[in-house]
Amino acid sequence: MTSQHPEQRVGVYVDVQNLYYSAKSLYSAKANFASILKACVGRRKLVRANAYVIKADIEEQDKFFNALRQIGFEVHAKDLQTFVGGAKKGDWDVGIAMDMIEQGPKLDTVILVSGDGDFVPVLQHLRSAVGCRVEVAAFGKSTSKKLGEAADSFLDLDSRRFLISEARKTPPVVADKK
Repeated sequence: MTSQHPEQRVGVYVDVQNLYYSAKSLYSAKANFASILKACVGRRKLVRANAYVIKADIEEQDKFFNALRQIGFEVHAKDLQTFVGGAKKGDWDVGIAMDMIEQGPKLDTVILVSGDGDFVPVLQHLRSAVGCRVEVAAFGKSTSKKLGEAADSFLDLDSRRFLISEARKTPPVVADKK
């Protein structure tokens, strides 16, 4: 990301579901949230790091939410909604947008970590009405083109340093030396 000054106050807003499913479908891997936060902030002053998650009664979710907190995120959680026909829905788009708009006046730069094009009007508002620099970080292959164009800069997460592959969790195989 360009235009980084050490005194720049930064807020980061991560749509965890968007990143999770993008990393899983594109790379059969998990997003490395620690590396993503570090790359987004750079040498600037982090004011807020928000991660928005959906509680889905999955065994490992509390461990994951705690890991996000240890990295430095404020974790905002809501329950997965189940409708009468069995359809399920869980998203934070309005909550993320409201937090960005409410916190924007206290920030120099707002960084959205999501490829969801629904956020374009929010970025436009933050730039024109609030005067914030707006940046986006997401997996380029699954990012809305209009979202990338609406940002002052775009960090493409289509790189191994932003992924945790399932293979890295198993110990490496060492060949016998003969």
